[in-house]
Amino acid sequence: MTASSAPQDKYNAVWIIFFILGLGTLLPWNFFMTATMYFTSRLKDSPTGLSFNETANVTAMGGDTRNVLESKFNNVMTLCAMVPLLIFTCLNSFIHQRIPQKLRISGSLTVILVVFLLTAVFVKVDIEPMPFFTLTMIKIICINSFGAILQGSLFGLAGILPASYTTPIMSGQGLAGTFAAFSMICALASGSALQDSAFGYFITACVAILLAILSYFVLPRMEFFQYYMDSNGSRPSADEENKMDLLKKETPAEKRPAGLMEDEAKPTMSVFNIFKQIWVMALSVCCIFTVTIGTFPAVTADVRSTVANGSAWDMYFIPVSCFLLFNVMDWAGRSLTAVCMWPGKDSMWLPVLVVLRVIFIPLFMLCNVMPRHYLPVLFGHDAWYIIFMIFFSFSNGYLASLCMCFGPKKVAQHEAETAGAIMAFFLSLGLALGAAVSFAFRAII
Repeated sequence: MTASSAPQDKYNAVWIIFFILGLGTLLPWNFFMTATMYFTSRLKDSPTGLSFNETANVTAMGGDTRNVLESKFNNVMTLCAMVPLLIFTCLNSFIHQRIPQKLRISGSLTVILVVFLLTAVFVKVDIEPMPFFTLTMIKIICINSFGAILQGSLFGLAGILPASYTTPIMSGQGLAGTFAAFSMICALASGSALQDSAFGYFITACVAILLAILSYFVLPRMEFFQYYMDSNGSRPSADEENKMDLLKKETPAEKRPAGLMEDEAKPTMSVFNIFKQIWVMALSVCCIFTVTIGTFPAVTADVRSTVANGSAWDMYFIPVSCFLLFNVMDWAGRSLTAVCMWPGKDSMWLPVLVVLRVIFIPLFMLCNVMPRHYLPVLFGHDAWYIIFMIFFSFSNGYLASLCMCFGPKKVAQHEAETAGAIMAFFLSLGLALGAAVSFAFRAII
């Protein structure tokens, strides 16, 4: 049976399900990031009733009036997010063959759902700053640990399907950031109390995760999905069939060495052997996210508008030009791979374009980042910052999506799930490295 006999994905149902699952992988973390002002407000020595826009105005004024827990919250949050993400993504690369896929995906989603339900409950409960800080970090560790298993398992699962089915995961992840950023802007515009907005955030996230759980349980009922699951390891791909046909024509069966067919039939599941085939894609996706997280939001969120002159744009500049614009263009880049996949998986242009993204690091550093001590401001106007952000975020989404699509397709079909898990590990490694170098990038300025 050849690849041409595969059933059709009716109504793009499998594509939509993978989109929803992709949304579910990053929506929880994005909502935690968006609610930073809520978390820091709970860490104040004395409770306040500030609204979102009042808190944003106080933050924009600068000043070193925060206590230790407030000032260290973002750094500790990043550490508690990226380290578990890296560790558990690495573990998933090895345990995915021992723990059933259904348990890894549905179990991770369930744990994340429970954590967000507890987070929504804690919004209405008065807790002292130190216990609240500790509980928040524990929840962040849980979300990113199980989120790593979920993401790695999901990319591994998509690796079994045609290459285009990694795109909905990447696109769904891009929408997660866009949705969170848009929610933050709506909260700023409404002037709602922090606690009320945060409660709505977390309940919305719970609904999205529940939808992802239901979608995953529907997935096995799809004929298209079941075909590729049955084919994994039991039927050769179209490329493999062509190679086998050529081998039969070139080498008569009776002249082949004894035991050759048995050796060819043995799947090479060594992680190292698979990595040797996909190392270009793996290192490329690692480089992409090292550059991205190294500058966003550690550097980009500290850029100040030079044209606002005390207007409302001063309050909306970072939410719109940084967070919303980044996520919208990142989503557009990820989604474009559904219709265009240039350069190809064997083209040298792909790693070249990935390396060229390093230029964004000095470009953002030379924008109007405040406070600054060493570097001059060469791109002070808001327009420069917005232009850089458009190309920076679009290239992040497009190139990362290409790498994640191509990685599992550079190996045999029965190795695709392992290749997908390895790609997810290097994606997480890029996030962790980016978080580490962001401190150095910010210090240089």
